Amino acid sequence: MPSPSFWDVPVVILEKKIRGASAASLARFAGRAQRAAGLRGRVSILVTGSAELRRLNRRYRRKDKATDVLSFAAGGTRAGRPHPHVAGDIAISAEVAAENARRLGHSPAAEVKILILHGLLHLAGLDHDDARDRGRMSRREERLRRRLGLPGSLLQRSIAAARKRS
Repeated sequence: MPSPSFWDVPVVILEKKIRGASAASLARFAGRAQRAAGLRGRVSILVTGSAELRRLNRRYRRKDKATDVLSFAAGGTRAGRPHPHVAGDIAISAEVAAENARRLGHSPAAEVKILILHGLLHLAGLDHDDARDRGRMSRREERLRRRLGLPGSLLQRSIAAARKRS
């Protein structure tokens, strides 16, 4: 496999620590997930606090609340055209990720990886909030979670547990 170009290596900035993960390990995962998702271009990932996610959510989505992950597809231009080497940015709340991990029964590091994958799929143009999506993003995310060794969604795990009981 050829080595990735400078533009294909994700950049991870950890403003908040995640138990069981480092910036380097998250960047390695993001690179694998990005290739699996078929997304080309530089991705920057910020792992920060809920206050910052709330600020970003309020500014860009007009929702005054913290959230787990936000994605910002590259909209910048180079000589009037979209920059060919930049896919976009992802921001993740470490606190919300840790809370989700506790609630869903997996590690904070696994939850951050799930959120990275989710953000990458948004950067790739998928959008579960769009009625035209009809579950496409969810199905793709589930397939990639399995491929990347991530825990399934709560719904998928509930279905599997029910099947085991019957």
